[in-house]
Amino acid sequence: MAVLDAWTAGAAASAGGTVTAAGPQPGGDALSGAPAWYVRMRGEEKDVITVWLTLRQRTLFHHAQLMPAPEEAVRETWEYLLRRNADLFGMAFALGQEGGVELVGRVPVERVDDAELDRVVGTTLACVEECFPTAMALGFGARFRRRPRTRPDTAHC
Repeated sequence: MAVLDAWTAGAAASAGGTVTAAGPQPGGDALSGAPAWYVRMRGEEKDVITVWLTLRQRTLFHHAQLMPAPEEAVRETWEYLLRRNADLFGMAFALGQEGGVELVGRVPVERVDDAELDRVVGTTLACVEECFPTAMALGFGARFRRRPRTRPDTAHC
């Protein structure tokens, strides 16, 4: 899809800020072979956040890994994430292919434009940054240490 090629090329060209890389995924989606793109960003709470964009028959599916499968307080971790789903627009936390936690969503193909891609990627970044510390603290207890804040809390998913 030309819109995705152009948008990711623009995001890759502006790399150096939050976006560190973007472009088409060679060979497409690993499971289906469908055309796929990625946007890799630098986070403050989570080092790297990658949003995968996969073109399906009628929708653009997008997903990003939040964290591996929780090892501790599994019920409490999923309860926290499911409660957060009520605040999300066009995406939700879900169980990923490998048992980890992903943020997933779909956009009708006819709605995919630069503004919608900006919204999807920006909202994903904000939500992962906001939810990652709490989810990791619940799911990995004593092994996870939150980083000191370097900027005001402005993210809201």
